[in-house]
Amino acid sequence: MSSLPRRVKCVAKAPTSEELPSFLNSTSESEEEEEEWVPKTKIARRAHLPKKTEAKTKKAASPRSAVARKTVKKVAIKEEMDVSLPIAPAEDNKMKLLKSKEENAGIKPKSLNRTPEVPKKVEINSFQGINQNSLVSDEKPSTSVPVVKQEKCEEEFTFDEPPSKKIKLNTCPEGKPVKNLGGKIKEEFEMNWDIVQALSEITNVEPWVCANLIWLFQEENTIPFIARYRKELINNLEADTLREVQHALEELRTVAKKTHMMIQKLKKEGKLSSCLLKGLLNCRTLEELDHVSAPYKTGSKGTKAQRAKQLGLEPAALSLLQNPVDLNLFSYIRPNTKGLANIQEVEAGVQHILADIFAKDKDTLDFIRKLCHQRYISIQSTLAKVSSKNGNEKDIDKFQLYHEFSCNIKNIQHHQILAINRGENLKILTVKVNIPDGVKNEFCWWCVNERWRPKQFLKPEFMRLLRSSIEDAYKRLIYPLLCREFRSKLTSDAEKESVMMFGRNLRQLLLTSPVRGRALMGVDPGYKHGCKLAIISPTSQILHTDVVYLHSGQGFREAEKIKRLLLQYNCSTVVIGNGTACRETEAYFADLIMKKYFAPLDVVYCIVSEAGASIYSVSPEASKEMPDLDPNLRSAVSIARRVQDPLAELVKIEPKHIGVGMYQHDVSQTLLKATLDSVVEECVSFVGVDINICSEILLRHIAGLNTNRAKNIIEWREKNGPFINREQLKEVKGLGPKTFQQCAGFIRFNQEYIKTFCSNKKNELGNRGLLTKAGAVGKKKSKLTSCASQQPNPLDQTCIHPESYNIAMRFLSLIGGNANDIGKSDMQQKVDVVIQKEGLEGTAKRLNTTVNTLQLIIDGLTQPEDYDIRTDFDKPDFKRSIVCFEDLSVGAVLTGKVENATPFGVFVDIGVGKAGLIPVRNITEAKLSKVKKRRSLGLGPGERVEVKVLNVDIPRLRITLDLIRVL
Repeated sequence: MSSLPRRVKCVAKAPTSEELPSFLNSTSESEEEEEEWVPKTKIARRAHLPKKTEAKTKKAASPRSAVARKTVKKVAIKEEMDVSLPIAPAEDNKMKLLKSKEENAGIKPKSLNRTPEVPKKVEINSFQGINQNSLVSDEKPSTSVPVVKQEKCEEEFTFDEPPSKKIKLNTCPEGKPVKNLGGKIKEEFEMNWDIVQALSEITNVEPWVCANLIWLFQEENTIPFIARYRKELINNLEADTLREVQHALEELRTVAKKTHMMIQKLKKEGKLSSCLLKGLLNCRTLEELDHVSAPYKTGSKGTKAQRAKQLGLEPAALSLLQNPVDLNLFSYIRPNTKGLANIQEVEAGVQHILADIFAKDKDTLDFIRKLCHQRYISIQSTLAKVSSKNGNEKDIDKFQLYHEFSCNIKNIQHHQILAINRGENLKILTVKVNIPDGVKNEFCWWCVNERWRPKQFLKPEFMRLLRSSIEDAYKRLIYPLLCREFRSKLTSDAEKESVMMFGRNLRQLLLTSPVRGRALMGVDPGYKHGCKLAIISPTSQILHTDVVYLHSGQGFREAEKIKRLLLQYNCSTVVIGNGTACRETEAYFADLIMKKYFAPLDVVYCIVSEAGASIYSVSPEASKEMPDLDPNLRSAVSIARRVQDPLAELVKIEPKHIGVGMYQHDVSQTLLKATLDSVVEECVSFVGVDINICSEILLRHIAGLNTNRAKNIIEWREKNGPFINREQLKEVKGLGPKTFQQCAGFIRFNQEYIKTFCSNKKNELGNRGLLTKAGAVGKKKSKLTSCASQQPNPLDQTCIHPESYNIAMRFLSLIGGNANDIGKSDMQQKVDVVIQKEGLEGTAKRLNTTVNTLQLIIDGLTQPEDYDIRTDFDKPDFKRSIVCFEDLSVGAVLTGKVENATPFGVFVDIGVGKAGLIPVRNITEAKLSKVKKRRSLGLGPGERVEVKVLNVDIPRLRITLDLIRVL
């Protein structure tokens, strides 16, 4: 698919050295890596994944011929078959598959050396093909088909065949796919570890799913497309998990790339040895790679062990472990050589070499890590001496909780790690990892008596030297390494959780239910420069803009103007931004509403976040969209549109400026941007856009599209009129087969508008044809025929992908339905009759498709024409009165809206100008709504809740709440 246009992606990259916290840039001898250090990953494999069996399966696979690969690749490009095939999780599954293939009947196996005879214009469904019958058919094979006897392995399936149905397993009632991608996944940079297994261990996702995802990402499939249309291949994983796997995959590839760059550099410099090569190829993280390669970097002075080896003391160190009887350290003394001048210097050199050997031994490191895992390891923070003297008192008070803080590394919370790291970077806190002395004592005893026990009797001075070497290895090399490993792991997990929390909050905010069908007045509050007003129509058109001065003694006169505007445009909803002067503006409108000043209108108001509105108002997009408006008035328009259609308005703002994150400036900015952009793409794609009315800004966030492709779509629409069906997208410049595959399922068409347009266009062309001269009739006739061939397709208004249209039409024939009845109650009744009779699995088998694809088709056919997934989410909280902070009392029950969610609790706006905090311990599963589908145990921005006031701290303006229920 190299010839297809490539999609511009923002790839989640590993953090650079500038983004790493200070403790990872510390210098110690343990950073100066040496040749044999092979760290072991700490994440255990899942018990139900038999590694050995899977390894055998991969070795048994026979490679296909070059001709076969070439032929299949051509088919993939021609037919746009973009479905990967899952790996069998166990050997018995493979044997079942092979057995069913032997007993297979009447279906000719697809030959790798022969291109299938498919008409060029026939659209092949990438999920449903005839080849699926090969797993369920009971007919006997034709004698004309050659039977493969010896190479019956997973690789004899073609690379781009549609996925098979799931085979039922006794251990897993749902079954698991059993087809293979076509062999072991080959990476650009090979390492000593398998990327599929490594990815599975890091993410706790089944290996066969990881293998499928690697292939899907390599084929440039987007996360929304995979999550909706490739569920069989990913075991129904959520988009958040897909992002986590994608990020982990990019990290592993970054490590592999940098490792091979380091190998080439060391090889060129003549520093590469076999042991060093092995150590480098075993690295799985950037920290391990830096540890191994540090001593060999340009300008490095080398370790103490390396300098001792250069003096020729390595044979003495090895002799002490292997043959101490013949060892004579006095023979190494050279009075005129520094480092060998006396027996003390010789012993010190031998000690450094031994310590280096101990610190880089795999078994030794595994033992100390296991020991630490069983003991109480704590992280401690104290107030730094320098900051206590010269620091800003305000900044120091922010970290008051961490002036004398200690916690087990197994129990510490993510937000605590980020707070400690920030305090350390500001030089306010001093942080250290505390490993108890018992760990050191047990480790030293084990080394002397078990791992490094001499093979022969040691003299007392040699035994003393051995003990000193072990203690030196622990204190100077192993302990700093463990501290960095612990803190690196804690920081990495905390940053990932912070980014994922930001993503969850952003999704919740973007999917806030829109308020349609009413005019809105947006108010951007202010003191000196007045409050900016903007009234927009139900279709988001700007009707009026103005400035009123409510807080400078002119409030009564301005009230007349506001009332006149509300009555003139029949607007009964006011949207107030939560910036400067928000409380005063809210009190002003609440007072007028309570006095029924706007009668006969029943006016209500709501508070909305204006984060990012000022940045957007001066952006090029805002200037292009509202060229004649002052930037201050643009912000009022943006505030109103955030309630009318939150998704369409918030996508115009860079996600990190929306303000629903935690410690967003302390985490990797590369990871943050990639995750938030992916969340925006997911939300826009799953909601869908009407191709004929959506803006260019919204369109560029559809899966598979980018700025240039969105611009080309808008230009095509302006030049040729509205799109009639999804197939017309292929006529747009830059939209190749791959792009069409990724974006087509998320683009919608208003069928009534399309039918009206086609009817008018046909009549217009028909009238023109009657008025033309005889010589020009032929040309006009051909144009009319061309237009008539572009007919609207009712399936284009659904979430059904064009690759499944033939399945959908067969299903409609099965139930006796009509495509023009999509979304009507009759359609639901007909679907229910068939599904109750045959069941979902039986119907899918009859249509030769998968259960997930059939369920998607049913959803598309039965959902109303104006269905919006955002209707399941909460709308803004409209109010008519205000509650003051002083009016709060302990025990009061209030309703509010979630503003932000963090790992330690949820902030709720209860209408008093200051958000209250529900501690995480007060959020239990029993209090959450059972109706809504939740991805995690928690609340998100925009949700309406009922709370009880537990504590009011007026001097500090702090409110503690308890969650009663979710409304």
